[in-house]
Formats: sequence, C-alpha cells, structure tokens
Amino acid sequence: MSRTSDVLVVGGGIIGLVTAWRAAQRGLRTALADPEPGGGAAQVAAGMLAAVTELHYGEQTLLGLNLASAHRYPDFAAELTELTGHDLGYRRSGTLAVALDADDRAHLRELHALQRQSGLESTWLSGRDCRRLEPMLAPGVRGGLRVDGDHQIDPRRLAAALLTACERAGVVLHRGWAERLTVVRDRATGVLTRDGDALTAERVVLAAGSLSGRLAGVPDAVLPPVRPVKGQVLRLTVPPRYAPFLSRTVRAMVRGSHVYLVPRENGELVVGATSEELGWDTTVTAGGVYELLRDAHELMPGITELPLTETRAGLRPGSPDNAPLLGPTAVDGLLLATGHYRNGVLLTPVTGDAMAHVLTTGELPEVARPFTPQRFTQTPALMEQPA
Repeated sequence: MSRTSDVLVVGGGIIGLVTAWRAAQRGLRTALADPEPGGGAAQVAAGMLAAVTELHYGEQTLLGLNLASAHRYPDFAAELTELTGHDLGYRRSGTLAVALDADDRAHLRELHALQRQSGLESTWLSGRDCRRLEPMLAPGVRGGLRVDGDHQIDPRRLAAALLTACERAGVVLHRGWAERLTVVRDRATGVLTRDGDALTAERVVLAAGSLSGRLAGVPDAVLPPVRPVKGQVLRLTVPPRYAPFLSRTVRAMVRGSHVYLVPRENGELVVGATSEELGWDTTVTAGGVYELLRDAHELMPGITELPLTETRAGLRPGSPDNAPLLGPTAVDGLLLATGHYRNGVLLTPVTGDAMAHVLTTGELPEVARPFTPQRFTQTPALMEQPA
C-alpha cells in the first residue's frame, strides 16, 4: 500500500512533532511515522530552558541558536496553549546555579565570566543570598548565579500539546516503525514500514532522535552521526505540608557531577540527570539513583523526606559537536532534524520554524545555517540506492 504526502517526518518526539505541525501550517500535506508519537526523550527530560546556565566553552555558535529559541518560547507556548487548550507548565521563575565547595565555586566563577563575555545576564550571589532566595538550600552553599532568563516547561505536556496540534492541522499519523528509507536515482522518495506500507513523499525529514542514525537505506555519506547518551532522572512529590519546597530551578556541581532540581507547579520535583555513554542501555540502576539522591541531598537535605514516585532513563541524541543537524542533506529530498543532545526541549520552537522555512523555500534561515548536516558530510558523491 502506497500513501503520498508532500512531507513525511520520521520520528514523533517533540522535534518531529513540531516539524510536522509547522509544515502542515504552511499548507504542506504532511505525514508522520512513529509507533508512539509524543514519546521519546521528552518523557524523561526535565524541561529546563537554560540557554544561559547551559553555556559551555566552545559552544558560542550553539548559544546563538539557543537564545533565538528561548526568545521565541513565550509566543510559542501561548500559541500552542490557545490552539490546543493544553497547559504546558511553562514557568518563568528563573534558575539558581549554586556551588557547594571551593572547587565548585571556582568553576561557577569561570562560568559567570564566560556568560558575561558572551553578553548574557547573570548575577553573582553570596551563599547567604542564595539561601534567602531558596531557604531549603544546605547551609554549606558557597555562592551562586541567579539567572532570571532561564525558564522551564513540562516536556510531557509539551509533547501532548504538539500531538494535538498536529492532529488538528491535518497531519496524517502512521503509527508504525519506519524501517528503510527508499532512495531512487539519488533522491529520497519515502520509507518502507515494518507493516509493509510504502509511504511516499516529496521530501523526508529524519527526526528520530538517537535512532536517527539507524534507519536502513540511508546512504553512508549522509547517515547522521548521532549517538545515544543515557540520562537517569528521578521524580518526587512535594506534599502540601512541605510547600513551597523550591520556587525555581536549582542547579549545582557536586564533586564534579552535575545535578538539578526542577519544581513543577503541580508539586512534582524532577531530579537529574546522569550522563552515561552506554549505547542503547536504558536500565535504571541503583548506582544512578543513589548518586542523584546523594548529590541532591547534599544540595538540599530536606529532599530525603519526599516520596520518590518515579525513576526513568532515556537517551539523548548526541552529535560530535553537541549541536543539532538541521536541514537538507546531500541526498535530494532528505532532510535532518536531529542531534539536539541536551537542548531538544529548548530548541523546539526554533527547530520548527527553521524546518518549515526550509521545506517551503528550499533554504535554511540564517540562524540555522551553521547547523547544516553537510558540515559532517565526508563523501559528496552518492551511489544510487535501489528502491
């Protein structure tokens, strides 16, 4: 059975969903292939919109994309909520990054200097000032950075809203695995599904997160260099008698390990996240849970009184330079929207806009041009692939 569309998106995580939604809004007949649209890494992610506190050395180009997306978020969230009626859990309560010992404090001071050099707004606070903002912090906090521009959203609610938006925009959902890309005369023409359907399209967007590099039939020269990076996350519940436990996201480095605590308005507290290069393993381990609770307890001792309601592990789609791959490949008709690594939720608005623009005009917008997949292409000549 063959079904034809203008655009076929492979992958139904938040990046695939936002791409399909924005493409359909531009009048393109759009389909999406995924066995569980709305799933993926968004079900595990904490949803920090942290363009400033996620800044790393050597990632100044990525910073520009992150800031562009953060700037879009208020209007993006308002539009999506108005369209779907979904509460996205979008909060502008800000972020506090703190240090617990002298080494952590020195690291945070260096980060503050890098932020200032990059033209970002952050304020250095003493340990006492940090505890005035968040009284549950440990007495040993040595200092911190207040970043009012780093916000948060609930990725699970975001995914559900994007799925509803796609359905209302007329996106055709094929709830099955795309097993093979079909390429005829050096042009991508669709995919074959595990159920035997041939889904054909003028253009195919590969947006399958960490699985993007495993779609059969993609020529080796353009196969996205995306790898899975495991992250373990805990969810706790703050009983009413302990509220308010936290008023904003709190991040810290504890003996070289990063930990964050993200409070939701519904009383949920998300604690994460480990970063493990373990291939496709998604096992929740006793060691991972222990390390997160240990570091979170050192940061906020009262956390051990809270009920532990969920443990999860997911896979971030990492790329060689920790930045996404957006736009056309050297195979005509094949585009990528993958490799967002730790910034997938943050980059959702700008990715949707960039992919809709390139699908309708043939060109990436300026903000996305540094992230073309062809920056990793080694072999320009592609061999013809049979359908």
